[in-house]
Amino acid sequence: MSISPVNRRVPRLLADDALIEQAKTGDHRAFTELVRRYEETVYRFSFKICRDQDKASETLQDTFVNVFRKLDSFDGKAKFSTWLYTIVTNNCLMKRRRRKSDEMEESLEAYDHAHLPHDDTQHPVLATSAGDPADVVITKELRGILDAAMEKLPEDYRVVFVMRDIEGRSTEETAGVLGLSIEATKSRLRRARAFLRDQLHPYITAHPEVMS
Repeated sequence: MSISPVNRRVPRLLADDALIEQAKTGDHRAFTELVRRYEETVYRFSFKICRDQDKASETLQDTFVNVFRKLDSFDGKAKFSTWLYTIVTNNCLMKRRRRKSDEMEESLEAYDHAHLPHDDTQHPVLATSAGDPADVVITKELRGILDAAMEKLPEDYRVVFVMRDIEGRSTEETAGVLGLSIEATKSRLRRARAFLRDQLHPYITAHPEVMS
């Protein structure tokens, strides 16, 4: 397919939607620019889910291979970033799908009623007066404990927590990425949050200053 003059515009000057349309015509410069814009986002999210640098790097490569192959199917009804999150999540979860998830499911259900409000707008892991985890001074030690606790979560629960409480995505977008109902997404989030809060509780109790 020939590239029209409008599609020969400099990729770095284009908005995402125009860049995507240009890449669909076969313009490799445009696709390279898409990779440049989103590779850090994809890698960061991949690492938070996979918890491994090698797997995150592999997922980064797999994701953009999939994007290259499937870009024509992107219709623009969802955000491009949401579409990317869906591909990243599928790539991460397919590698070790359901690893220990069945064993964890029953124990996580117990946390669902651990004195937590059934309202996913409140942050239950590090609750502050402002309700924003960014308002908490997270020490290196606390971050290490949180990272270790997150590794214990099954990927299916971890991705919900990462998208909602770390990436700041909405419940609706998270549900769409994972192909879950709103209620199922909220349920997984409650369980993941409660599990992590329980893991962090001894440290928070011993260091109340982090909550000040």
